[in-house]
Amino acid sequence: MGAAPSSPGHSEKRPAETAEYLVGTFVGEKSFPLGSDFWQKLLELPLHLRWPADRVREACQLFAQNNSCTRHLAKILIHLAQCLQECMSVSGAPLAAYVKASNAAYISSVFLKHLIENAQSNSVEELYLSLNASEPIPPDFVVDQNVEHLVMHNVLKFIGLVDVSPNTCSLHQELLNFLFVALSTQLLYAPTPGPTDMNPFIDAVMTQESSLVTMVVHRLLLNYIMRPRIALNVGTYPPFGEAGQPGVLQRVGSAAANLVLLPFNYLVSSNGQGVRNPLAECSLHVLLILNYYRKCNPGDESITDTSDDSGTSDSFSKSFVENPYCKALENMRDIDHIEKNAHNPSVVRLPFASLFDTLGMCLTDETAALLLYTLLNGNSDFLEYVLVRTDVDTLLMPILETLYNTSRRSSNHIYILLIILLILSQDSSFNASIHKMILASVPWYQEHLLHQTSLGSLMVIILIRTVKYNLSKLKDLYLHTTCLATLANMAPHVHRLSAYASQRLVSLFYMLSRKYNKLAERIDEKRGKGGLVEENDLALDMSAELHIYADFLRIVLEILNAILTYALPRNPEVVYAIMHRQEVFQPFKSHPRFNELIENIFLVLDHFNSRIDAQKEDGEWSVEKVLQLIISICRSWRGEGMKMFTQLHFSYEQESHPEEFFAPYIWRLTFSQCGYTFDPSAIILFPPDLPLVEGEEGEQTTRHENGELKHHDVLLDV
Repeated sequence: MGAAPSSPGHSEKRPAETAEYLVGTFVGEKSFPLGSDFWQKLLELPLHLRWPADRVREACQLFAQNNSCTRHLAKILIHLAQCLQECMSVSGAPLAAYVKASNAAYISSVFLKHLIENAQSNSVEELYLSLNASEPIPPDFVVDQNVEHLVMHNVLKFIGLVDVSPNTCSLHQELLNFLFVALSTQLLYAPTPGPTDMNPFIDAVMTQESSLVTMVVHRLLLNYIMRPRIALNVGTYPPFGEAGQPGVLQRVGSAAANLVLLPFNYLVSSNGQGVRNPLAECSLHVLLILNYYRKCNPGDESITDTSDDSGTSDSFSKSFVENPYCKALENMRDIDHIEKNAHNPSVVRLPFASLFDTLGMCLTDETAALLLYTLLNGNSDFLEYVLVRTDVDTLLMPILETLYNTSRRSSNHIYILLIILLILSQDSSFNASIHKMILASVPWYQEHLLHQTSLGSLMVIILIRTVKYNLSKLKDLYLHTTCLATLANMAPHVHRLSAYASQRLVSLFYMLSRKYNKLAERIDEKRGKGGLVEENDLALDMSAELHIYADFLRIVLEILNAILTYALPRNPEVVYAIMHRQEVFQPFKSHPRFNELIENIFLVLDHFNSRIDAQKEDGEWSVEKVLQLIISICRSWRGEGMKMFTQLHFSYEQESHPEEFFAPYIWRLTFSQCGYTFDPSAIILFPPDLPLVEGEEGEQTTRHENGELKHHDVLLDV
């Protein structure tokens, strides 16, 4: 190939119709005009010929060398747009039209990806997306806009307009693959884009008319909900070649340009729910990539600070162009909800019931969790729909099971699920309803037999278990805060908390108190006789950590106070658990930071202890007898003397620059789940040496409306 004597582009021994000759000619030095019949022959290839990996790599390199003169990338993209237009121009286009479009999309993907991966400068000119001024334009081509806008418009239009069918499903899949490639210029830059970043294709996607954006978002979500199956016999080439060997351009993709054709059979998820579907999964990934893209306003060059030596910019000084895909998701409405302007073409309308059921089926998957978070955080209608569902366990059970298996999940997945629970816990009706839903059993919970346990009790158990796991393994402050904030929101609405959940709650206070006391003792030792702590980094870290544990202890005490103040008669098991471990509260009775919160606990203890002691009982007290007596005393409880505290209420607030967390996260998921790869040495979006399914820690914050708990930018060292 290339300069080699045996290259298919220069050998006279091979017929012009062979795939090797045509692809070799495509990457060679000769430029073929748009109207040449060469393009039709190339796009009608059966693609069965195999090439060794080194020759394919050479093909990509040769294409990169010659594209500036031949402009074959721009031409193949124009032909892709033209093929798609042909497919949309008539109802029920012939299969050959879809075959040509699929080939055009695939060939474009392979060589465009190589150019993006090996970009040498921050300039769109390096892709040579324009035609030479002398290029003859055939009469049937209308090139009145730049190539990237033309091709992206037709790709999106086909996806939005054309239904998925046996004839079109392969092309739909190929266009999603092409979108991954075209949007991957994001990988070459930091998460928050700068004014000069080169993202020609995704910027073109962002400038499409609102009606097209609506259709695309609708189609991508519909693909995810309907999960259409792709027929294996559709297309001009099989997904895998004979004897496991890929076809010529599959070889180009996997061996040279690292583009892997998506497999057509995904594994069933770990719990047997939700058979994964390539078209559905890729549709969701593309949607999330589009949703979290930010385009910097062109006028921000003057306010961007690039004075530091690292050359990084102050992302917080930038303003961004409105993202139409994000807006479309936020404004999405339930197709079954009748309202004014129900036929507004600029509003995405989907069956929320089907979306709810699909998410419940697939929530063990990270991308499904990310979609649920995106909708709950951004779409008030969908959040309201979820909150009024009487079967919210459809979503909660897979979330809680995933949190139970924290050690086998990425930290980002855990964060997203915890935020979902926090968002839901902001609603009082949700907190009340989950305690009325009784679970016959929880077979995946191994530490204790959970029989006839309420969904609310299970949620308390799992959140506390997550905190304990985090204390011993992850040691992440944000995770602690989110778990405790959710428990605090739930506390005033707790109803008949189970014995096991009540014991776990008191045990959580004991565990945190031990950590707090040990840290306080270490600080006291360092003070020594002089009573002063040396002001070094270690001392400052220890002091900050002590303050954090004090905050956590206060929240747990406030959780207990909220239950005792607002829901004691309905929670005898909580009273029993506190009485059973009352000694763990004693050391904090006179502590100036906690004494006011401890007072209510001891008021309850004194009340119940005195009444139990007054009962004459022959022999030893049994657990059942004590509990029955507590239940009886609870009925007459009036709460005299209890100090009333303002109910805690924590709310989730997304950071002003969510793309800094979500853009790297989504692309890592795309790599791990969609078979798409990229040269690690070219990635700037995130450190390429990190695992692709693990992202940086999120910078979302939890805001406490009472102002007690503040955000700490430190990790606990425990």
